[in-house]
Amino acid sequence: MPARALMVLGTASHVGKSLLTAGLCRIFRQNGWRVAPFKAQNMALNSAATPDGGEIGRAQALQAEACELAPTTDMNPILIKPSSDHMAQYVVQGKVWRNLTARDYFSFRVRELFPRVLESYTRLAEQFDLIVLEGAGSPAEINLRDYDIVNMRMAHAANAACLLVGDIDRGGVFASLVGTLVLLDEADRARIRGTVINKFRGDRKLLEPGLAMLEAHTQRPCVGVVPYLPNLRLDEEDSVALEDRRTPARVWSGLPDTPERPLRIGVIALPWMSNFTDFDALAAEPSVALAFLERPEDVAAADVIILPGTKQTLHDLRYLRERGFVPPLLAHARTRPLVGICGGMQILGQRIEDPTGAEGGGWDEGLGCLPIVTVLRSKKWTTPATGRWRPPTLFGQPTPNLRAEGYEIHLGETVYAPGAEGLFDVVRATGEQVVDGAVSPDGRIIGTYLHGLFDDDNFRHHFIAAVRRMCHLSPAESLHSYRSERRQRLDDLAAALRTALDLNQIERWLVV
Repeated sequence: MPARALMVLGTASHVGKSLLTAGLCRIFRQNGWRVAPFKAQNMALNSAATPDGGEIGRAQALQAEACELAPTTDMNPILIKPSSDHMAQYVVQGKVWRNLTARDYFSFRVRELFPRVLESYTRLAEQFDLIVLEGAGSPAEINLRDYDIVNMRMAHAANAACLLVGDIDRGGVFASLVGTLVLLDEADRARIRGTVINKFRGDRKLLEPGLAMLEAHTQRPCVGVVPYLPNLRLDEEDSVALEDRRTPARVWSGLPDTPERPLRIGVIALPWMSNFTDFDALAAEPSVALAFLERPEDVAAADVIILPGTKQTLHDLRYLRERGFVPPLLAHARTRPLVGICGGMQILGQRIEDPTGAEGGGWDEGLGCLPIVTVLRSKKWTTPATGRWRPPTLFGQPTPNLRAEGYEIHLGETVYAPGAEGLFDVVRATGEQVVDGAVSPDGRIIGTYLHGLFDDDNFRHHFIAAVRRMCHLSPAESLHSYRSERRQRLDDLAAALRTALDLNQIERWLVV
């Protein structure tokens, strides 16, 4: 494995490993390194489609973007997509492998899959000067150490110099850093070259006595204190981040009742919601107030409702019924826009069938808003795609030459009722051309399999303009260029890390 290797480990989940890895990737790329990201195993419902039709964690796709690379399945050879508290779908080197319980996976499958992890890593290491690896959770999960393939086992295989990151914003950072090192065995502990404190707010001088004690206890340098960086608006790895997401109480309270007010967009917070990053670009628009809705009574205040993608479509359809969401959703759809993305579109259809048990089997009636029937299949579609808008209008507004770029990740196959209208003419990365999505006869309800279409600046701006006019709101005063701003945000992250980290020390660890 000729490439040098730097690994970012954490004391727990959601301490900032993914974004620190992305920032380091950006720095090394700016410094002229041929660098690529790698995470052996990722558990997340947020995923991305690779150009060759594979599927990886969305965090690794962001990290590839930071390296100015197209994402590949070798960057995340194992992706675990939970489908219940005890079962998950396992995606290996970009393709669905099988559904397993956690016990079966850890007891029988981990060592079987580690050679494939090494196969992916070796391919990357042969192409690049440096691999920046990301760990998962904590390396000190001592009950799982024998089955670990993402933390210390991978660190040894890659001969990686390791950074251990702790989150001071959640409290207990010194205990978590010291405790993690204490629980590691000697060989693993020797791989940890230094520590990083992340998400710091306040006066650095008050922290310095603690840093001195940390270095004394760990016998390792603290190579950086990274400040809390609000409003980065870069992809979060998984639904842990939803704890910090927008609620109606936070976002909609106190909005003025004037034509200039922000558009209230409500995304239903389904239990198995996937790819919630679909809505980050919308939430970043100053003319939009986007919230995730957990209560049926909040639906009435929304100008637009979006049903997002879901890993368990039938389960979440039943959830909507049991929680009382269906009556307010149908009432909303009679006068205002209702949008379904992927599984959300399937829920809006006439019926969902699962004859092969792809999501547990069975069938159920949909909400009946779109003239489609979905049949869940064992085959999974994963591909980047470009769509050309088919209807003459979007919510009553003309749409000349409207297009959207996005990606498909779904099991469902849509069957159209006689006379049904598709939403997009889609060209997949493979060159295959298909009709995607559906629209209701009155044009108020639309659905599509395209994830990421709101990241497309042109489509998002048309969408906002059409909905604001339909809701009798004045045109947006300003619109963001999300894609160019995203590149700037990666540069801003790198700049913050350059100030916060001892990069000279880190680079010295990489000398072979």
